[in-house]
Amino acid sequence: MTITQLVTHSGGFHADELLSSVILTRLFPDATVLRSRDKALITPAEGRIIYDVGGDFDAEAGIFDHHQRPNPLREDGQPYSSFGLIWAHYGHDYLRALDVPEADVNAIHDSFDRGFVLPIDLLDNGAVNASEAGPLFAGLTLPALLESLKPVFDDREEGVDDRAFAAALPIARAFVEASIRCKAAKFRAEAMVMTAIDAAGEGHVLDLPMGMPFRGAVVKAGADHLLFVIHPRGEEWTLTTIRSGDDTFENRADLPVAWAGQKDAALEEASGVKGAKFCHNGRFIAVADSREAILQMADIAVKEALAA
Repeated sequence: MTITQLVTHSGGFHADELLSSVILTRLFPDATVLRSRDKALITPAEGRIIYDVGGDFDAEAGIFDHHQRPNPLREDGQPYSSFGLIWAHYGHDYLRALDVPEADVNAIHDSFDRGFVLPIDLLDNGAVNASEAGPLFAGLTLPALLESLKPVFDDREEGVDDRAFAAALPIARAFVEASIRCKAAKFRAEAMVMTAIDAAGEGHVLDLPMGMPFRGAVVKAGADHLLFVIHPRGEEWTLTTIRSGDDTFENRADLPVAWAGQKDAALEEASGVKGAKFCHNGRFIAVADSREAILQMADIAVKEALAA
């Protein structure tokens, strides 16, 4: 069946139908987005998808509302918004439309659902309060930011709500697609890091071909023996530490105390390595001008860490 109409409610908009529109307009780019409460338009019909309006949820009939009672719930009892309903039904196809590798589709779908879609669902249903983020951050949640794009209360020019919705759609799309790109990149990185872990064997230094997220794969592999990471950065090479946990800045091992805050000739003298360029005062990253130099620095760092 060819989809020709994507129907959501008129008037002010919220994050859930805006983000639903991101998914649906990607999958059905030739369909027309209609914002209406006209009974004739919010009733299921061939070629039509209705969301966040209509008082019913029936995926087969193409209607995805969540305002009715009883409202649709996840298996764990948490409420859906229209975005959650649309994602559950169309999310896999959306990821394929973004060229996510088929082997990663299910995992990325579930990860995006937990980390992006579910918070939208809960906020839209009042199941959580944005103020729980703290007074400084409540206005910076994604729903608050997207809804700040609505017209101000006294702008009553005809069609202003629809124009604001259309202007907000590409902004919402940027957030969704950036999140998906980041998740897909992490999966690509994990495969590369796992290969590097195998190559490291019992060594204490992970040698990567470029900068990339690595800690998740290191933990997943149980590679507790790894202490440092090296990789090229432009014309230079970096030596970095590995944090001991997701919620801490403590490292498995720090770079040598004598290197802290040193650069160029002073760092060469402190380390004994020609080509050493910089070490952060926090001792979590050092830079050298060649692979040979960074390997020497890594060897020194490992020996000092093991001797501590």
